[in-house]
Amino acid sequence: MAARTPQTGRRRKRQQPPVYSGISGSYEDKDNDYVCPICFDLIEEAHMTKCGHTFCYKCIKQSLEQSNRCPKCNFVIDSIQQLFPNFTVNELVLKHRGRLDEKKMKMDQQNSPGVGSDLCELVTEDNLDLPHVNQLLSLLHHKKQLLEADGTLAQNLILKEFLQQIRLKKQEHIDQLTRELAVIDEDTKKVEMMISEHRRKYPFTPDHLVPNGFDPSIASDSDMGSQEGFNGSKNAGKWLNTTMAARKKKVSQHFDDLEQCYFSVRQREILTGGENEEGLGEFTESLSKFTRFSSFRPLATLSYASDFYSGSSIVSSIEFDRDCDYFAIAGVTKRIKVFEYCNVIKDVVDIHYPVNEMVCNSKISCVTWSAYHKNMLASSDYEGTITLWDAFSGQKSKIFQEHEKRCWSVDFNRMDPKLLASGSDDAKVKLWSTNADHSIACLEAKANVCCVKFNPDSRYHLAFGSADHCVHYYDLRNTKQAVMVFKGHRKAVSYTKFLNTKEIVSASTDSQLKLWNIKKPTNLQTFKGHINEKNFVGLATDGDYVACGSENNSLYVYYKGLSKQLLTFKFDTVRSALEKDKKEEEINEFVSAVAWRPGSNVIVAANSQGTVKIPSYFQSFVSPRSPPTFNLLSLLDPLLLSIFCLS
Repeated sequence: MAARTPQTGRRRKRQQPPVYSGISGSYEDKDNDYVCPICFDLIEEAHMTKCGHTFCYKCIKQSLEQSNRCPKCNFVIDSIQQLFPNFTVNELVLKHRGRLDEKKMKMDQQNSPGVGSDLCELVTEDNLDLPHVNQLLSLLHHKKQLLEADGTLAQNLILKEFLQQIRLKKQEHIDQLTRELAVIDEDTKKVEMMISEHRRKYPFTPDHLVPNGFDPSIASDSDMGSQEGFNGSKNAGKWLNTTMAARKKKVSQHFDDLEQCYFSVRQREILTGGENEEGLGEFTESLSKFTRFSSFRPLATLSYASDFYSGSSIVSSIEFDRDCDYFAIAGVTKRIKVFEYCNVIKDVVDIHYPVNEMVCNSKISCVTWSAYHKNMLASSDYEGTITLWDAFSGQKSKIFQEHEKRCWSVDFNRMDPKLLASGSDDAKVKLWSTNADHSIACLEAKANVCCVKFNPDSRYHLAFGSADHCVHYYDLRNTKQAVMVFKGHRKAVSYTKFLNTKEIVSASTDSQLKLWNIKKPTNLQTFKGHINEKNFVGLATDGDYVACGSENNSLYVYYKGLSKQLLTFKFDTVRSALEKDKKEEEINEFVSAVAWRPGSNVIVAANSQGTVKIPSYFQSFVSPRSPPTFNLLSLLDPLLLSIFCLS
């Protein structure tokens, strides 16, 4: 009987010498009758020659393609047709292959650690007595305890690693918060020093005007009356109380957005732990600009349509001239009206007459003034025509007719007074010169072009938006490829305007405005709040502010540092004689055109019902207009213009 191991009583297995099978790579059966004389492996698909030798069909076929003789006996074989299947050898080879597979499986079982089979063999042995069974049970119980302990240990180790990872992340959050608190504390000290310096220079400043702990709602008149303002007057203190309350209210309303803006500006100091006066100054400027204005103050209202019962009077475009003395209004009435700004503001009544009126052959989509020639005005229309006008005489100086479809936008270059560009539904951006009769260059787009705009500080750089949801930025010295393509909108881009020479604002019918840097493909900011799903609602910029219309009949103003709107102005719903019986929800009014009076806080806006208002801080006109894929002429109301001022 074979010897047993002292621990388990298991039989020791004798080491078997290696057995080589007839499989490829072994030493056995290499010269038997089932081996192909060409490949020296088991025959597959056996075929026999006229001389009686058998080969693999693939092997003998390749051999005959190189030589017409039998590889075994050199017998001449004229063609492959002289080969015949050897069914007998095929059957023998299949049986032989099956035996080899069984032998290989037995070898694998012998060479592999078959714990389960060995244990079964051990337990079922006839000569296994009770002491050996008890010993085996004891060993198995001990092994079970070890395995269970190892499983518990592995589980605890995984749990420990998980907790360590959580702690590491929380510690990173704590470190981040610690750095943020350090920056906040440092900035607080700097601001307190500024306040102390201010108090030292102006000791008569009332303490309750300082934001720290001040609540204007509980300040009494006697307290305000007992103090004097910056200029020694009691009214100055009252004014400061009022402006402080308004600014604190605006900060409270937009606290989360301002907090995000603060940490984005101070990110470098938070990560490095360094100090940077510029970061605090940048956020201070942003906070000041954001809280500077609290409301719109209407300055004037005027009517674009001369006939209250006329058809559609949608204003498509409003633009100021180079000196901001005049502004032009154009739309689907096929008329361009030029108004003098000062006269509109000074007049008490809302009936204003244009200084000039030009009649076109088609509905007008856009107007633009030359930055050099005060009287030069360009317009684009639904027939694809670009027309140059003398704005004060009303005469046409030049007509360009190369666009094949409706032209949505036209713009003068501010650096080159002779250069202008236009974009059309024919997916082309054409460049024109006031000295040439035909276009001087053409940019091929892949989709309808909805807007074009030159960089105000460059003769060669141009941005345009199209129905492919992108803004394309080109250098006209190399028109084969765009300098940058800005992707992020989900629908057609209806407007592109430059906030400054380095930043572009785009509007889309996805109800979003996006801010881009001309050197970065990702957007810097996304502005949300207004509604814009199917119409052109206007877009205007001035420094750090952006104004646009909305399909809820409101005017929106954004500050570039924050994603939410700074101010909104709701236009009153005014029914025409044809709509007096309509319900409020059935009248779909929207702001369609907006213009900013450069260098001022005045906006001109117009809505689809016809109201044009001018609010303080900027001038805005509202007029309805739709991108190529939407119905533009959905509203048929007379148009009024409004001028507002931010206050």
